[in-house]
Amino acid sequence: MPELPEVETTRRGLAPHLLERAIHGVILRRSELRWPIPDEVAALLPGQRIVDVRRRAKYLLLDTEAGSALLHLGMSGSLRVLPGDTPLRAHDHVDISLDNGRLLRFNDPRRFGSLLWQPPGQVHPLLQGLGPEPLDDAFDGDYLFQRSRGRKAPIKTFLMDQAVVVGVGNIYAAESLFRAGISPLREAGKVSRERYLRLAQAVKQILQHAITRGGTTLRDFISPDGAPGYFEQELSVYGRDGQPCRSCGRPLKHATIGQRASVWCGSCQR
Repeated sequence: MPELPEVETTRRGLAPHLLERAIHGVILRRSELRWPIPDEVAALLPGQRIVDVRRRAKYLLLDTEAGSALLHLGMSGSLRVLPGDTPLRAHDHVDISLDNGRLLRFNDPRRFGSLLWQPPGQVHPLLQGLGPEPLDDAFDGDYLFQRSRGRKAPIKTFLMDQAVVVGVGNIYAAESLFRAGISPLREAGKVSRERYLRLAQAVKQILQHAITRGGTTLRDFISPDGAPGYFEQELSVYGRDGQPCRSCGRPLKHATIGQRASVWCGSCQR
């Protein structure tokens, strides 16, 4: 599933093509993806101008005066800006045509993605109760330390809790814990403030670097221009079960933590 860097890469790729463009029409080739597509999408978007292209957690929002289209890429979704006469491919479920003859096309083979609606001045239920963005100033080691007190869950599960911080999924949680030298099995409430300071810094560094590298190419993700992400080539632990640690050379360990596959170095991470 695309994680925060992939979604942010998508946002940055789409924004120059969508900002201040008027929406000419909406074509829905399916009435639902993961959930039913609200009637407001096709009824209210045509004629509106896109005033902002935002990301909240792993969701993209296309803001207009009438409301916001709320998009999630799911397991395999992709968004591309294409010429209006581009032939259809399998799984091209949604077209949002623009006033310059181009269109935004949503392709989703597994249909785990979503296209929803957020009225003006409201926050969609899926966006309520979310933690801070990991790249914002509100997210730091002191914040993690305070939120972790009394938490008995493994720190990797804690870090992936969207109510604690958004957008840190399995890949980047594993990589951040490795950089901070913290075992993913360690109880969140027993990690010191100093170690949380290192972890918060690692999360920011890992995510920022992944964004500059275009995200991580895993399964289906491609950026809006069709290019893959390149951060996968630099992964230190994720997906490297049994391979030598890039720091100490010892074989990496593997376990299931919170129903997610986890890889770490038993020597470098304590």
